[in-house]
Amino acid sequence: MVTFEQLKQNDAIRTYITKADESLIALGYTEHSFAHVTRVAEIGGYILETLGYSKHDVELVKIAGYLHDIGNLVNRIDHSQSGAVMAFRILTELGMPPEDVATVVTAIGNHDEGTGVPVNPVAAALIIADKTDVRRSRVRNRDIASFDIHDRVNYSVEKSLVRINQEHTLLKLKLSVDTHYGSVMDYFEIFMNRMLMCRRATEKLGMEFKLIINEQQLI
Repeated sequence: MVTFEQLKQNDAIRTYITKADESLIALGYTEHSFAHVTRVAEIGGYILETLGYSKHDVELVKIAGYLHDIGNLVNRIDHSQSGAVMAFRILTELGMPPEDVATVVTAIGNHDEGTGVPVNPVAAALIIADKTDVRRSRVRNRDIASFDIHDRVNYSVEKSLVRINQEHTLLKLKLSVDTHYGSVMDYFEIFMNRMLMCRRATEKLGMEFKLIINEQQLI
């Protein structure tokens, strides 16, 4: 069994994640390095574990979360597909069983909002975990005066929390937004497609999705 902890200690994988993020630095993107991929892995694991999926499925979504953005090493365009191909090679060489490789590769290849579909529970949990990672610490630019809309929106989010209710019927994304830096409308301007994708992914898991910003329900 290839594990999440093993992948975190793998020097080659760490290099791919580092170099992929360096490419995004050059393109002006927010942070996509270890903080992001680890958070995505943990949130994805939290979702499936809370819903009662097997430890094996929880492990697979953590692996998918950790590897999901390595395709940025190739190019930002179609990075989900190139990342899936890279993950296929990595996991096969590490001896992961084909069925597990298929599940992880499918999830990675379907996480981008332009082309992705929550085709299975692992893919659905990965989508939610990835698209809900909005936070101030992802902003690299420290010159507030030169913020673009992506910087403003991410910087405005002081707190981001994904929670499932006790009945497992509702998944909430709760954001605390400082509107001095970005408005709620700004958030919807750049993240509406992501939120709709989260709703589809949440429905795939048998729940309803709600977006709550500053204690006001918006979706």
